[in-house]
Amino acid sequence: MSSVEAVVGLSKENRMSDGKPSDGKSSDGKPIDRDRFHYLQSQLANRWQSIDAFDRQPRQILVVPSLSLDQAELKKVKGVHHYEERLLFALIRLRNPETRLIYVTSQPLHPSIVDYYLELLPGIPSSHARDRLDLFSTYDSSLRPLTQKILDRPRLIRRIKDKLRGDQAYMTCYNSTEYERELSLRLDLPLLAVDPDLLYWGTKGGSRQIFAECGIPLPDGSELTHSVTTLAKDAAKLWERHPELKRIVIKLNEGFSGEGNALFSLTELAAVAPGQATHEERAAAIEAAWPNLGFQCDSENWMSFARKIAELGAIAEAFVEGEEKYSPSVQGRVTPKGEVEILSTHDQVLGGPDGQIFLGCTFPADDAYRIALQEMGRKVGENLAAKGALERYSVDFIAVHQPDSKAQPWNIQAIEINLRKGGTTHPFMALKLLTNGTYDASDGKFYTKNGQAKYYRASDNLQKDAYKGLLPNDLMDIIMGEQLHFSSIDGEGVVFHLMGCLSEHGKLGLTCIGNTPQAAEEIYEQVVATIDRATQEI
Repeated sequence: MSSVEAVVGLSKENRMSDGKPSDGKSSDGKPIDRDRFHYLQSQLANRWQSIDAFDRQPRQILVVPSLSLDQAELKKVKGVHHYEERLLFALIRLRNPETRLIYVTSQPLHPSIVDYYLELLPGIPSSHARDRLDLFSTYDSSLRPLTQKILDRPRLIRRIKDKLRGDQAYMTCYNSTEYERELSLRLDLPLLAVDPDLLYWGTKGGSRQIFAECGIPLPDGSELTHSVTTLAKDAAKLWERHPELKRIVIKLNEGFSGEGNALFSLTELAAVAPGQATHEERAAAIEAAWPNLGFQCDSENWMSFARKIAELGAIAEAFVEGEEKYSPSVQGRVTPKGEVEILSTHDQVLGGPDGQIFLGCTFPADDAYRIALQEMGRKVGENLAAKGALERYSVDFIAVHQPDSKAQPWNIQAIEINLRKGGTTHPFMALKLLTNGTYDASDGKFYTKNGQAKYYRASDNLQKDAYKGLLPNDLMDIIMGEQLHFSSIDGEGVVFHLMGCLSEHGKLGLTCIGNTPQAAEEIYEQVVATIDRATQEI
């Protein structure tokens, strides 16, 4: 639900991820060598292999799971510093016998968590995989992006570089900013991610431009602004264009999991509705009512939100109403060879006060619109490829059922493009890790080698106070005692992530895989009930 957006007059490509402007220089004051960076990225065509391929080449992959996003927004997400664990599914690469993986985190990973993922690798002795895995930590829990912490530690960079001796090495990350580009240059290592100079195409304005170029429908909205007064005027214009509007969603330039969104209700402003007052009166009434915004995070308030509008920028967008409404997404990538691949579709599970916060997802998206999502996602991918973008992207949509329309039973509108990995990346990687199957774009389903279709229900937000105090070892005891593990024989079960969040926040992530959507949902409910029972018995 979140994206990285550009700022009018101060675009994202000219800002570091902490919101401070960049003057075209790296953090050590040296000019950014863009030509060198582009040359390094050109080497990816020979170094990168699809995860579906059995790779026998001696390859080295550096994984930097830094959430290089606005850190003030990330503070809203409980346990966010443990979200660096979500890319541990990249260990799937270790099933290739000559591949070495280097994984860097802010704080050391609990050994039980690492062992858990290694034991999931099918057909590979965990000891063999462990010998090809190097773990590094900055031992720094401060609220800064991991990549920035690495850049501040030249000796750590040297140790990492010492592990990258081959000519088949590359670096991958959660999202790409100037920090990741600088680390790529410091290590003389190709970065498998979008060039930060292209991040505009993952912004609110850039997304809307691409949707227009591709002929993809989208909700009406405003331009990005840093002024709450201008935002009120834009919201008034939006209301005037659509007098039937009940709500307007205000979206911060940067957010995570939808927690940068706020809903503005128009029901209390009937006296200044279109036709009842002038534009100036309407805009003034909206600005006066900004403190009544419905925030998605309980720690947010108007004073801090207004500061973020000034710093990050925001847009006003028509809120799409509907009795039967879903929030599907499509995931794709532009390979280093310039090919566009559709990877998956999902229906997002949303929560929070107004259903704006990403809680999890189900795979695949509904039969009724899955193929349509793929087609629109491919158009976006081809547009991005033509602009020079690379690696993963996703497109979020709103789908509203129109039972009275036989010609168009679903109204599908594009919301935004994300040029990074996201909340649907690691569940799908878990499915790949456990089943070694493939995604079939002809019907949008995932099949094992014996032709069995697979489905899952995943969540990043299984959170309960009763879970607090559980150590990773305690969870392992519950997993073993209650047989909460994935069965390679049945091809069904559960795999956990975000285990580092448990003790402090009582928060856990899980992906429940079944042979039918109903089976996946039942496994999810059974797992939650079992953990609830186990924690109550203590």
